[in-house]
Amino acid sequence: MNWRDHIHSDPDVLLGKPIIKGTRISVELILELYGQGWTEQMILESYPRLTQDSLRAVFNYLSECLRQELYFSFKASA
Repeated sequence: MNWRDHIHSDPDVLLGKPIIKGTRISVELILELYGQGWTEQMILESYPRLTQDSLRAVFNYLSECLRQELYFSFKASA
């Protein structure tokens, strides 16, 4: 899967944050929902314009960002 088929960034939409194409739903929101314990089914029911492929694209996008070292460094706490 090519995440670029599902995700893009437009400076005029959500300040240029990466979003699911055809929506104003950000990659950040999808990750937050998963982090809060939402399931794929819950997300798809709450946001009917999304598809399973668009949700998978979020993780492919994130994976590529990490491979390209587009992340924030932090120190582990004790």
